[in-house]
Parts: sequence; structure tokens; C-alpha cells
Amino acid sequence: MRIRPFLAGAAASVVIAAIIHERAALSADHMDSPATIADPTVDIADHYAWVDGQNVILAMTVDPAATGGTLFSDAAEYVFHTSSGYQVGSTPLDYDVLCTFDMAQTIQCWGGTNEYVTGDASKDSSPLASADGKLKVFAGPRADPFFFNRDGFKATVADIVTLIPMAAGAGVIDDAGCMWLPPDLASGLTSQLAQSTDGGPPVDAFRTSNVLAIVVSLDRSLVNAGGPVMASWVSTHKKQ
Repeated sequence: MRIRPFLAGAAASVVIAAIIHERAALSADHMDSPATIADPTVDIADHYAWVDGQNVILAMTVDPAATGGTLFSDAAEYVFHTSSGYQVGSTPLDYDVLCTFDMAQTIQCWGGTNEYVTGDASKDSSPLASADGKLKVFAGPRADPFFFNRDGFKATVADIVTLIPMAAGAGVIDDAGCMWLPPDLASGLTSQLAQSTDGGPPVDAFRTSNVLAIVVSLDRSLVNAGGPVMASWVSTHKKQ
């Protein structure tokens, strides 16, 4: 059974960079190292970031095989890292949100040194909010929102692997290891990524998958003090 859509309402980390204007970004990290997979509650699947009016929305999903009864770990910390500045690659001012859960799944989230939220974050009616409303939090199971055309991707990779020796023999691989492709061939590979192997519409490999999601809404003033460019990434850690 698939849980309701996520967007309706560590061991490993993933990285994105987003301008704090009306632009969204995401990064995928499904299928991690054996040690991380062994504890799915800290196995990061994806990180998403987008702007909604005055708010920056950050989302982290963990446990790529979650069920309706899956719980967040009470022995882990879930951290949203942000930094801001005036150009990509130079965002020196940090602002982080750290969240933990107890065995009853009561969440606590600290935003920087000035925001705090606690309570049952799984209620759909309204997210938890800090005293001034600048930090809001939801946490709970959701349908995996990441779309992955696995069959088309694997077919494209297989074709590229076949092409590499031919390209090397023809001297069309540069010093950086990048292969030049004729425009028609490059276009064909791109099209293959967007369709199933029989030429039909792409099929989402995660269409029946669920995840645990933590979503935080931050007033822009909390995360753009260093400038209009924001970098965001997430991590999970075992409590010390």
C-alpha cells in the first residue's frame, strides 16, 4: 500500500545549491552503503528545497522502504544544513536545523539559536510552529515523491558502456574522460532516459515506495542573512 503523496500537505548526506528566488532543487541518494542501509532510519533517500512566498521549504526523506508503521529513530539526529552568501561556491554564513525524536515520536527541532519546536509533528491539519512562527515542521510517512525511470536509465547506461570503447578508439574522449557524441546520438540517448524500454511512457521505479519525511519551513530571514544565494544539504547522525 502506498501512503498519501508527500508534497500534499548518516551516514550519508546529499548536497544541493539553490538561489533564494523562485527556483527549486533536489538531490537523490537512494541505495546507500551497506552500513547505512543496515539502519534504514538514517538512510537518506532525497533532499528537496524550494521557495514558497516568504518561506524556504526544506525536506529530507529517509528509509526508502518505509511502511505506515515505520518510526523515526530515537537514537539519531536529523540535520538540515544551510549556508548563505552572495555567489555560488561562497556561502559562509551557516544556519542549521537539528531534529530528534523520542520513542513516542515526539519531535524536537532547534533552528540556529533562536527557534524551537516540539510536539507531535505527524498531524496533517497543521504543522508544528515555533513561538514566532518562523520555523514550522512536519514529520511522518509519505509516498516517495522521487520519480526514477530505472529501466530507461539502465538501458541508456548499457548503450553508453558499449559506446565508450568505440569512442576511445576514435579518439573522441577528452583529457577529462568526457565522450563527445554526435547531436543525433546524444538526442537519442536523452529521449531514452525519458521513456520506457518499449518506447512508451516512463515508469516510476518508486511508484509503490514509501519514505519517512521531515519537512521544515523557514522564514527567509533565517537563512539569507549572508546573502541571496543559499546552499542546503542534509545529514543524519547517531546521538552521542
